[in-house]
Amino acid sequence: MMKDYLFTQLDFVRRITLKAVDGIAEDVADTIHPGFRNNIRWNLGHIYLVQERFAFHLLGLPQANPDHYPDLFAMGTSPLNWIDEPPAMSEITRLLREQPERIHALLVHRLDEKLEKPYTTSSGLTLETVRELLNFSLYHEGMHFSCIKIYKALSAYSKQ
Repeated sequence: MMKDYLFTQLDFVRRITLKAVDGIAEDVADTIHPGFRNNIRWNLGHIYLVQERFAFHLLGLPQANPDHYPDLFAMGTSPLNWIDEPPAMSEITRLLREQPERIHALLVHRLDEKLEKPYTTSSGLTLETVRELLNFSLYHEGMHFSCIKIYKALSAYSKQ
């Protein structure tokens, strides 16, 4: 069976996201620049958490979220309000690296399956199949990848 191109895209986007943060210092990952509420670490944790929701939770499958991830990385959260110690970058990047393989293994034969209940995103798009959820997650990760690139550029600029 040929690998569906959607899985190729998921792997590609994740590889690019991880490459952007390869070797990044913890203090750079934690910098919140003026005018922003989040940092690189939050964006990575948020990408992981939302992907777990789209790939597993909305299908009634178990998620592989460490217990404190929703409190730290859910929509509307911010490191400005964190009480718990955030996970190390190495933990977040390990989880991000392993996630696409789990998604492929569990969903390879379910892409065209209809959701029990359609899901409407916060921006108003209604998703009805597994393929649509995963496709939308590419857009979501791309938005946060852009934030990560901006934060990296701001950090580099502020060190000049």
